[in-house]
Amino acid sequence: MENEYVVGWGTLALINAGLAQGKNRSGLNWFLISLLLGPLATLLLLFAEKR
Repeated sequence: MENEYVVGWGTLALINAGLAQGKNRSGLNWFLISLLLGPLATLLLLFAEKR
């Protein structure tokens, strides 16, 4: 069960990196932020404006 959380968290971080690159932001930085904040980072990215 614990491995499922790790896989899900990592997948979410990859999705956030792609979302960040689509908004002309650093994918690597947002990947690392997402590893720490998870779904909260997704919310921040959704409401961030495109550069």
